[in-house]
Amino acid sequence: MSVLPLGSSVPVLALSGGVSLDFDNTLVLQAAIFIVLMFLLEPLLFAPVLRVFALREDRTEGAKAQARELEEQAGELYIRYQRELERVNRVAAEERDRMRAETTKLEAEILGEARQAAARIIEEGRKQIAAEKSRVQFDVGRESERIASELAQNVLGRGVS
Repeated sequence: MSVLPLGSSVPVLALSGGVSLDFDNTLVLQAAIFIVLMFLLEPLLFAPVLRVFALREDRTEGAKAQARELEEQAGELYIRYQRELERVNRVAAEERDRMRAETTKLEAEILGEARQAAARIIEEGRKQIAAEKSRVQFDVGRESERIASELAQNVLGRGVS
């Protein structure tokens, strides 16, 4: 059922979608050339190209595997680094605390010695002040006796015994 006008010049086979094939000797010649080229190009072109592709694929996969392995090693190194860093920080904190305690102890010892030295100095000063006070009181007593004796001589006009 074609909808073409009756006077058209298009052949009926073209409208029906059929294709006419003409088989002759050139088809056999072309097939033979194709087969000969397949056998010649296989070792000369296809095999080397496929080897290059396979080698490239192997190298790519090898590089990817090596990259994964290196990445795993880097991860392990990072974890080891983190553990070591935590250990070092812990040791440093312990050392810092030990040093603080030692410093506090040393400070207390120095302050105790300073207090003892200050107490000795104060005690020696008090003893010197007491000795000086006794000496001054004795001197003042003698001097007051001498002044009293002199005053009595001057007031009475004669010597007092």
